[in-house]
Amino acid sequence: MQTLILRGEPAREEAMAKLRAKLSAAPRAPGLAVVVVGEDPASAVYVRNKTKACEALGYRHQTHRFPAETSEAELLACVAGLNADPGVDGILVQLPLPPGLQAERILGALDPLKDVDGFHPENLGLLVSGHPRCVPCTPRGVLRLLQHYDVPLAGRRVAVVGRSVIVGRTLALLLSLKGKGGDATVVMCHSATPDLAAETSRADIVVAAMGRARALDRRHVRRGAVVVDVGINRLPGPAGGASLLAGDVDTAAMQDWAAACTPVPGGVGLMTVAMLMQNTWEAMCRREGLV
Repeated sequence: MQTLILRGEPAREEAMAKLRAKLSAAPRAPGLAVVVVGEDPASAVYVRNKTKACEALGYRHQTHRFPAETSEAELLACVAGLNADPGVDGILVQLPLPPGLQAERILGALDPLKDVDGFHPENLGLLVSGHPRCVPCTPRGVLRLLQHYDVPLAGRRVAVVGRSVIVGRTLALLLSLKGKGGDATVVMCHSATPDLAAETSRADIVVAAMGRARALDRRHVRRGAVVVDVGINRLPGPAGGASLLAGDVDTAAMQDWAAACTPVPGGVGLMTVAMLMQNTWEAMCRREGLV
């Protein structure tokens, strides 16, 4: 069995091309504001990629940077100003926030119509009720990637490993919704699952999103299953060199075993920024009353 590599670049380029076509007939360019606190290296890379994507599409964009010792009151004031700014369609608060800052309080202060990360309680509630408005970018990117490669979901058994709101819990909800991109039978596994391999090895599709480098191997995946690796873990490089990126799946073990597998890097991560651009476009359309 030759394993199909589900690379993110073709799916990302397809999504960006569709956005460019829509933007050519739009009344104005969408506006995105990003709020960054501290100097987290992974966040810095992500913010740079967002900036590049905005410039490639012609979005108006702004980045508000704060030192790690910034108070909650200062951040709330920034969010309030962006909520009131008519030139801002989407607001994203870069996570994780430094210790001492309550992410729930900051995210809850966002105008839910401008919450392009989809983490505001109102947007999460709409997803739970089966009427999603703004869907978190990484779970949406997973679905878009699978759709690009014509991986069927309806009627399939999916094991999602990880229960964070950012990925696992939200993706499990999306997969279980009625209609396109859903209709799957989903089991959500986590650190308290007594026999993880017993659950995941029954699945047609395994999604790894628990933040543990190369934690899943052939014991956890039945032959011929599809594997989606959402994990990004930094490991020490050889002889003290540059760090290496590894997913939550032992990718080498999946070769000639899984029917298809996403790479790390170059897989789901590329879709996250593209879906942020999509969410910002949709936020602008809602504000302008466009279909």
